[in-house]
Amino acid sequence: MMTFVILVALILMLLTGMPIFAGLALTSIVITVISEGSISSIADTVFAKLDNGILTAIPMFAFMAHVMIRSKVVDDLYDAANALVGHFKGGLSVATVLACTIFAAISGSSVATALTIGSSAIPQMKRFGYRPSDTYGVIAAGGTLGILIPPSGPLILYAIVSETSIGALFIAGLIPGILMALLFASYSVALGYYRSHEIEQTKWIGLAECARAMRKSIWSLLMPPVVLGGIYLGIFTASEAAAIGCIYALFVGVAVYRNFGLKDLAETAYETVRTTAMLFMILAAAAMFGHAVTIIRLPIELMESVTAMGLGPMQFILVVMFVIFILGMFLETIAIILITTPIVLPALMQFDVNLVWYGILLMINLELALITPPVGMNLFVIKGIANAPLSEVIRGALPYVLLMLFGLVIMLLFQPLALWLPRLAGFGI
Repeated sequence: MMTFVILVALILMLLTGMPIFAGLALTSIVITVISEGSISSIADTVFAKLDNGILTAIPMFAFMAHVMIRSKVVDDLYDAANALVGHFKGGLSVATVLACTIFAAISGSSVATALTIGSSAIPQMKRFGYRPSDTYGVIAAGGTLGILIPPSGPLILYAIVSETSIGALFIAGLIPGILMALLFASYSVALGYYRSHEIEQTKWIGLAECARAMRKSIWSLLMPPVVLGGIYLGIFTASEAAAIGCIYALFVGVAVYRNFGLKDLAETAYETVRTTAMLFMILAAAAMFGHAVTIIRLPIELMESVTAMGLGPMQFILVVMFVIFILGMFLETIAIILITTPIVLPALMQFDVNLVWYGILLMINLELALITPPVGMNLFVIKGIANAPLSEVIRGALPYVLLMLFGLVIMLLFQPLALWLPRLAGFGI
């Protein structure tokens, strides 16, 4: 009952438009004051959570993403993807998925991926006869890959809240991310054949032009191997990888593309500081919330309730996934991570559930949150850049909701898909 009351109170506050950190902090202060009579324990809790060197990865990954976006690498990226697969049935749609996949590994942001790729892909796809709803759907869904494919902001946030290895989570997200991209691409091909009478086929531009397009995009294509390869090979940590990524992004923008000047640097630094400050405030509020629910023994009571219901580990995860799916229709991804993780974490540990595997399941579920109405962020992004009716965007995204649910079931049934690479890389999970 207490869990339900707290969740309802939080959701109501957040639905009023209150910032996430304020809702979490206010709820936590009220619980702490009622339970302890003061808020003296909160300061130590917040300091302990933020006194963590791994947090330096957050501003550096944010800076790296902003530099690459401002350098406009996406144009060459989309051209390369289109050159490779654009001439197949549904090829432009597949090229969009491919561009989203690569850009997700650069930006780490689903909204940024949908916004940036969508700006280039929507006019092209419409020009070649793709239905507007199909165009909006593939971009909205492709954009969600930014959550799952590393480096991912939500993955970092989950790692910090759950005290799980960021490196292990990054590597664990690769195979599921590629799997989701393949599902989207397969559907795009099938839809291309089904609507072949409507879609104008692009022509094969030849190997020479393909090679030229690949050469132009090589600097953006090298970013994921540089950042993730070092982690995979054990050359550097996640924080060091973020620093290397920043240096590489600056090199590409300044020396290669030559479109990143001092003004861009100042604006990028400002955006990075703003993003980082927001995330750190949310982390502080999350620490307060975790402390508050522990004081009132909420995780223990939840575990006792689960035990009384006779649920096993898989049944418990299914219930949690269903609850998160419902929450995803109303809340942002960050809010869901911060509200649910402190509550379910003790139960997951009691059931001996692998936290890296659970993190990947959570990310796929959060991908769904981005394209499920009424509060699907990617839906509103596509509506904004295309000036399209929201109903048409939702109609195009619905098939991808089913594909993501199918992907979630696959990950539930085949745990090694998430854990094989981290174990191969030497992470003791």
